[in-house]
Amino acid sequence: MANVTLVTGFLLVEFSDIQELQILYGVLFLLIYLAVLMSNLLIITLITLDQHLQTPMYFFLKNLSFLDVFLVSVPIPKLIVNSLTYSNSISILGCAFQLLFMTSFSASEIFVLTAMSYDRYVAICCPLQYEVIMNAGACTLMAGVSWAIGGLFGTVYTAGTFFMPFCGSNVIPQFFCDVSSLLSISCSETLLVVYTSIGIGMCLGISCFICIVISYAYIFSTVLKIPTTKGQSKAFSTCFPHLVVFTLFIITACFVYLKATSNTPLVIDRLLSVVYTVIPPILNPVIYSLRNKDMKWALTRLLQKTLGLTSFNTN
Repeated sequence: MANVTLVTGFLLVEFSDIQELQILYGVLFLLIYLAVLMSNLLIITLITLDQHLQTPMYFFLKNLSFLDVFLVSVPIPKLIVNSLTYSNSISILGCAFQLLFMTSFSASEIFVLTAMSYDRYVAICCPLQYEVIMNAGACTLMAGVSWAIGGLFGTVYTAGTFFMPFCGSNVIPQFFCDVSSLLSISCSETLLVVYTSIGIGMCLGISCFICIVISYAYIFSTVLKIPTTKGQSKAFSTCFPHLVVFTLFIITACFVYLKATSNTPLVIDRLLSVVYTVIPPILNPVIYSLRNKDMKWALTRLLQKTLGLTSFNTN
């Protein structure tokens, strides 16, 4: 075997070689990160404190907001620090933790989104049995399984990736550690564990996708039977946001984790990675909650209690 230089650390690709632009990117991502944190933490606070939001739909929404906060907190703070300190290095341990948490939270989010589609299916197609089927125990179980499977998948995925040695170039053509980049600098010729975990992940993702498609097929069929246009519009308004978020998330996630390996840092690669890590956590509060009348009333009640107001206009 030829002599190789083992990699002891990695270099993440910057968005620009110009320091002034790096600072600008760092400040921009800091503002985006703070916006994501505040909006999602506001949702978590409202759902936790307001008794009118103690329903299965908002229970899963709170889990989704937690996952969004955790997911965006894995790569973005490191990106901000690197941009503001003119550094782009990351240790092997730091890279491993990035991969572990990114894959775990991503997988958990897909399962939570699947649970949310099932909740909408039961609410629209089986309204009389809704409270019995979507009881507190069932919701807790679905959320717990989503988090547990995501964590297990992330652990296997990361262990299989970092079980192999790395050699050659230590440059990762992304602003965070992703599997396709790590595979391109692997010295190992046997990647059975990694490809097995990728295959399992694809099967789980496809299964979730099929479950959501079937759920929405029944939902649309039921909604179209509603005699009034107002009733149809109300039902569709609770379903389309979920469908948009899931589609955007699953497409960008597949690109990040399943794209072909490349040593060339393409701009489109990093752009789609930004979309995957930042856009869903920003969009979820907007399309799920901040345009929702129940959330507006909950915010009103919270402001009334906090500021001692007697009335507040939400219109």
